[in-house]
Amino acid sequence: MRPWAAHRSIAHLDFDAFFAAVEENRDPSLRGKPVIVGGGGRGVVSTANYIARRYGVHSAMPLRTARRLCPHGVYLTGHSRLYHEYSRRLMAMLDEYSPLVEQMGLDEAYIDLTGTERLFGPPMQTARLIQRRVVDELDLSISVGLATNKLVAKVASDLRKPAGFTVVPPGREEEFLAPLPVERLPGVGPALLERLHDRGVSTVGDLARIPVHLLRLSFGEIGELLAHRARGEDPRRVTPYEEVKSISREHTFDEYVSDVGLLESTLVSLTEDVCRRLRLRRLEARTVTVKIRYSDFVTHTRSRTLHRPLDVDEAFFEEVLSLFRQGRRRRYHLRLLGVGLSNLAPRAWQDDLFDQELPLLRELDLKLDAIREKYGKKAVRRGAALPL
Repeated sequence: MRPWAAHRSIAHLDFDAFFAAVEENRDPSLRGKPVIVGGGGRGVVSTANYIARRYGVHSAMPLRTARRLCPHGVYLTGHSRLYHEYSRRLMAMLDEYSPLVEQMGLDEAYIDLTGTERLFGPPMQTARLIQRRVVDELDLSISVGLATNKLVAKVASDLRKPAGFTVVPPGREEEFLAPLPVERLPGVGPALLERLHDRGVSTVGDLARIPVHLLRLSFGEIGELLAHRARGEDPRRVTPYEEVKSISREHTFDEYVSDVGLLESTLVSLTEDVCRRLRLRRLEARTVTVKIRYSDFVTHTRSRTLHRPLDVDEAFFEEVLSLFRQGRRRRYHLRLLGVGLSNLAPRAWQDDLFDQELPLLRELDLKLDAIREKYGKKAVRRGAALPL
């Protein structure tokens, strides 16, 4: 039996220094120079090309710090619509090889190549072909990881950037992950990393050797998830955005809460998260729902439908807080809050000509999305948001 025949074949593709690379395509005179794409004089770095990274510049760094490290760099505010166009072309290319394509951002996607051998040959050959086509047709560099699940494929694609191609054969997932620093695992941000280091965990292998019940005892539900990830286990399937009917997130408080400031900060964070996931799937939403669960487990929900579908954070903040203030009628403390978006539609390219603020807000959100995707949700956040 062929090694991949009885297993899923999932590739993760991730453009290398995407925003900066697109800018170099737009203006070839930038090639060979340190290029930094960011959000204005007081913003942060969205992307730095590999030349700029030699000077210590990286995503999520304040631009003022980047300018100090690399004063001779070329600093650009970026061209969001152009990034979307390159992203659209990649997704169209992937759609030629499988109906199971899941976009995770402007610059990355999963593709499930399981069962495509008769059409295109072995999965490794197909993934190589896609990588070459990206270079030839888009003039961009992209890194590819191929594995039996999404988790390992994503880690693999990041291992040998730029232009990397890493294959993890079936049955070798845990062996592949074991020597890597534990922060390579998706979801291990600075706060969790510090707690793991305090317990003597430096590598993924260290984490895999800890019994599941001890991880659950130390870290709660996330501990069990960490145990599975450290062993290279991930049951998630590649889900095309068309299958998504709604996007939601909930937060259960460790203790019952009545403080309005804390509750509203939590709602802002939840709204940021669901809006980010909305944009990742190139969707907009018309209906927003707020869920409130009290300490006696009574649950209330309130919804509102907007006059048009949107995908920017600011458009939903006011609605979410308004629904919460109207819906919280009882004196009980709260146990859980949730925010959901539904009535979804594909992202419209034409904004309201009379609403000049929307494109600017979307540009800001997309840059924040890119930073959070690379460095975790806590890398940068609004002052009103509670880090969850």
